[in-house]
Amino acid sequence: MYEYGKNLGLSFQVVDDILDFTQSAEQLGKPAGSDLAKGNLTAPVIFALEKEPKLREIIESEFCETGSLDEAIELVKQCGGIERAQELAKEKADIAIKSLQCLPQSDFRLGLEDMVMFNLERID
Repeated sequence: MYEYGKNLGLSFQVVDDILDFTQSAEQLGKPAGSDLAKGNLTAPVIFALEKEPKLREIIESEFCETGSLDEAIELVKQCGGIERAQELAKEKADIAIKSLQCLPQSDFRLGLEDMVMFNLERID
């Protein structure tokens, strides 16, 4: 159950990180890109940084220029940060579900599997 909880939690966090780039402020209840604006290097940002050196410059400048946060958000989207983070979320979700194979088929196990799938549905 430890592996299930750990991997569901990781998948959940990565999904939350993705939503910070793909949802509106109204949907999130906070401004889009707010994690990035606070300097939090989430999975989508880390993946995008691997491909786009300009993103590092923008982050290191602490978004001092007008429009730089919006530019950084677009770079994360254009550089495949979102897609790579989606892959990571799905990998962790798969591990969580596979870790349940030690349990007998039951409504309890099905409920745990459904929690994992519900989390992934938030980004589909």
